[in-house]
Amino acid sequence: MKSVKKILFAGLLSFSVLTAMAQPPVQAGGQHGPASEDRPAGEVHQGCPMHQMVPAVNFQSTKICFAPQMGAFVAVDSVECSVHLVAMVGDNLDTVGSYQTDNIHKRHDLKNILRPISVSTLGQYIVVLASASSDSAYLAFLDKDMNVVVRRDFSSSMYAMHFQHGQVMVVGRNPYGYDIQVIPLHGDLKAFANAPALTQHYRVAKQAEKIKQSDPVGIGLTAVAVAVVFIALVCIALILQGSGKLLMGMEDKKKQSGTKQKERAIKPVAEGSSTEGELYAAIAAAIHLYNDELHDEENTVITIQKVEREWTPWNAKYYNMNHYFNNSRR
Repeated sequence: MKSVKKILFAGLLSFSVLTAMAQPPVQAGGQHGPASEDRPAGEVHQGCPMHQMVPAVNFQSTKICFAPQMGAFVAVDSVECSVHLVAMVGDNLDTVGSYQTDNIHKRHDLKNILRPISVSTLGQYIVVLASASSDSAYLAFLDKDMNVVVRRDFSSSMYAMHFQHGQVMVVGRNPYGYDIQVIPLHGDLKAFANAPALTQHYRVAKQAEKIKQSDPVGIGLTAVAVAVVFIALVCIALILQGSGKLLMGMEDKKKQSGTKQKERAIKPVAEGSSTEGELYAAIAAAIHLYNDELHDEENTVITIQKVEREWTPWNAKYYNMNHYFNNSRR
């Protein structure tokens, strides 16, 4: 048992050391692993890097905002895929305008429905960001009558936007990581649909790539796998050994308890006590006589006598046959 404990302790120690060695190192900037060849992390397709252009921004979607120039609230209704313009009508708030981001009537492709994600205001315009759970989204500018003035489509799922220094930043997800697009808003608003954009793709390294970077040959991963299997086998052996001893102890306890019960039930008759022996003999004789008197004495001889009877039409067998046999007999 002591040797097994030593082996188990050594296996646990080696497993902890190998696990610590297999952890990928953290690179500068908080990114793990190398960037991919098709979409490297922090790649800039157009313009200068993002950190040289704008300060830090916290991206988050806005479900409701206030438009001061319109004196109304802009609220998102994700269920109906619509954006409502709510203003004071008399003494109560009421909907004075509405815009539907996508048609949901008799739609079964839920992943492709463009639902409103975030709203904002820019001067006299209402900005709506609508996105689907698949790879499509768009950014629309609406006037006070909730009509589309300009719209720009994206080829990935977007979930937040931010306006700063005459430009709009839109953030979304892609199968590899994140997409960040910066679109200028200078000049005519209608040129926003085709304005050149600064696009960045941040690729999140997968766990397999992190392991490959820290252990390119695979020695650490192999050692960890062997150590895990070895430790699992040792634990199973210990569990089986302990369960076997436990079951054997339970069986011994059952046997001892059964023996004690038998000893208590059968008490030996003390020598010289003839009264109890006569009592047992009388009981046995009474039982024997009772069993003998249950049945009367019967003669076990069985006599079989053959009785001959004369022939009569009543016991003729051919009258019991069907008509086919009767006709063939004639």
